[in-house]
Amino acid sequence: MTSTVPALGTQSQSAGSTRATTRATTPSADGSGLQAVLLDMDGTLVDTEGFWWDVEVEVFAALGHTLDESWRHVVVGGPMSRSAGFLLEATGASVSLAELTDLLNQGFEDRIDHAVPLMPGAARLLAELSAHRVPTALVSASHRRIIDRVLAAIGPQHFALSVAGDEVARTKPHPDPYLLAASRLGVDPARCAVVEDTATGVAAAEAAGCRVVAVPSVAPIPPAPRRTVVTSLEEVDLPFLHRLMACPN
Repeated sequence: MTSTVPALGTQSQSAGSTRATTRATTPSADGSGLQAVLLDMDGTLVDTEGFWWDVEVEVFAALGHTLDESWRHVVVGGPMSRSAGFLLEATGASVSLAELTDLLNQGFEDRIDHAVPLMPGAARLLAELSAHRVPTALVSASHRRIIDRVLAAIGPQHFALSVAGDEVARTKPHPDPYLLAASRLGVDPARCAVVEDTATGVAAAEAAGCRVVAVPSVAPIPPAPRRTVVTSLEEVDLPFLHRLMACPN
């Protein structure tokens, strides 16, 4: 069962390519185990992947187009430019990419202004990482305007920094967002545990050299070297992540 955090509205933070809080980001003392945890947002920490599809359906309906349910697997987990671009090409809708992006972001904001549903186990995992002062970053393909609203609801104090999809030249499935997060935390990507819910996010984390925990949301994700698949965040805690980093493969 998902829990829900009432939305608190946007809290402004200092500008930059990433947004940082004041929490300590010192990695593990011996440098050989888990140094940081990097978390995806939509579908991983917050139960919002369905929100995006609902908004896309509504926006295109207003434009006179019906989306095929099979397209949902194509647009999930990727950057806005890719998702919106695909839907524009598939439907032939008479709207620019910039206009469509704004419509989608606004529709999503309207939904999360009411409440942000957390994935099962998310609140407990964030509290545990904070209690043990594990450097933690939020790494999302969503735009900064969306991330800041979600952070305000789930607690920006849980994260040392966040990276948005519109703050990097290449977002997921490219490794850039995870490499940037690791660099800003001062840690080795190979000693970072990434938690993701889509194949796009998993590809980005693995390309960055991180150890991946996949919690599939919309489409299945098979196990692979340096990748562990679980059914819920309720299976993930700090001892689990430490054991994960100790595994040779």
